[in-house]
Amino acid sequence: MIKKVLIANRGEIAVRIARACAEMGIRSVAVFTEADRYSLHVKKTDEAYSLGPESVAGYLNAHRIVNLAVATGCDALHPGYGFLAENPELASTCARRGVRFIGPNADIIFRMGNKIQARQAMIAAGVPVIPGSEGNVGDLNQALGIADNIGYPIMLKATAGGGGRGIRRCENSGELRRNYDRVVSEASKAFGSTDVFIEKCIDNPRHIEVQILGDAHGNCIHLFERDCSIQRRHQKLIEIAPSPQLDDSQRLYLGQLAVRAAQAVNYENAGTVEFLMDQEGNFYFMEMNTRLQVEHTISEQITGIDIVQEQIRIASGLKLRYSQSQVQRRGYAMELRINAEDPKNDFLPSFGRITRYFAPGGPGVRTDAAIYTGYEIPPYYDSMCAKLTVWALDWDSLLDRAIRALNDIGLFGVKTTIPYYIEILKNAEFRTGHFDTSFVETHPELINYSVRRSSRHIAASIGAALAAHMGL
Repeated sequence: MIKKVLIANRGEIAVRIARACAEMGIRSVAVFTEADRYSLHVKKTDEAYSLGPESVAGYLNAHRIVNLAVATGCDALHPGYGFLAENPELASTCARRGVRFIGPNADIIFRMGNKIQARQAMIAAGVPVIPGSEGNVGDLNQALGIADNIGYPIMLKATAGGGGRGIRRCENSGELRRNYDRVVSEASKAFGSTDVFIEKCIDNPRHIEVQILGDAHGNCIHLFERDCSIQRRHQKLIEIAPSPQLDDSQRLYLGQLAVRAAQAVNYENAGTVEFLMDQEGNFYFMEMNTRLQVEHTISEQITGIDIVQEQIRIASGLKLRYSQSQVQRRGYAMELRINAEDPKNDFLPSFGRITRYFAPGGPGVRTDAAIYTGYEIPPYYDSMCAKLTVWALDWDSLLDRAIRALNDIGLFGVKTTIPYYIEILKNAEFRTGHFDTSFVETHPELINYSVRRSSRHIAASIGAALAAHMGL
């Protein structure tokens, strides 16, 4: 069994991993840059070591991080999400140095990170994929020919892309001509590769993904699906498990499809198979994420399975503790990404000092965060400062509980997406449980909210302002 884990990440996910380690009796080691010296993950681990003054580059130096793992006696490394989580170099460096990587091996990370190789693997396994180019597009002229053949609109995508970057929708040849060099440039800067490919654009799809777990003994299961259709510019905002848009037969089919996809590449550890569902109810493979997802919390809430602990067990060489028949879902769960952004100002990041913070509570409410009163949100990283996860037995109760929990949050000093989410949850169309990826763009009126605070919130805000003025 793994004894000591270096967490190669920061923020709330580093805190989440540290908590799993603590429950398993495993020592945890944090790494941090100077900008994160006072971050909560540094306080929550058993040991913490500096990566130097570089705010982002420090977390991207695979060799230095693995050297630190070896030097501190760690026998395993957890990459979290983002940064190097889907970088095969980190996994291969761990393997060379005798440190267990808590995730799939480097070959699988590379293969599934390359969208063309992933598509080819899925086609061979009989998993439906979106119509598109058979391989990378060589140049603009070839791209124009392929687009004419499959028909507009099309999506031009970075082959090594992810996270909503390196992707453009093109309605016609003129837009393809204008976007081609831009996507190639974005792909080069973000992923170190100029390769791009083309897929047919599926208008207003549902974005549905399936959480899977696979061990080294040939066992693979799914933990049901998550609906990630509420997103802005390909960035997820609200996720729901299970999807309120699927019936039981669709749910069964999609779960089996995800397991087939994972087994086709001998997948090991936790991963996510992402699909698009068109207006006719057809599913198409989009990509496989070879890491822990931000939204793993809602799969945990509906199944009762601690995914991070399962990751550690799998990396230790143990078999899965559950067969598919033992995985039962109960109720609905929703995750809301609390971003330090101003929705009224085109979601401009709102970094700065948190003058007062208190988390919501009550039945079915979970908060994953790395913030606290007095914490300074640095401007170098993602704007997400907390994740609110809510569970309830039925859909309507989930929505009501989520609104209550959002109103319970006390987060002062920066602007957040909290009031915007309340408007979404109150929206009549959203409450029917039928929505697609166009929801945010087609409901701009939801931005026109007015912030209403109870006397309790006003008193807290005044108290925080006085404390800040007095230097407390």
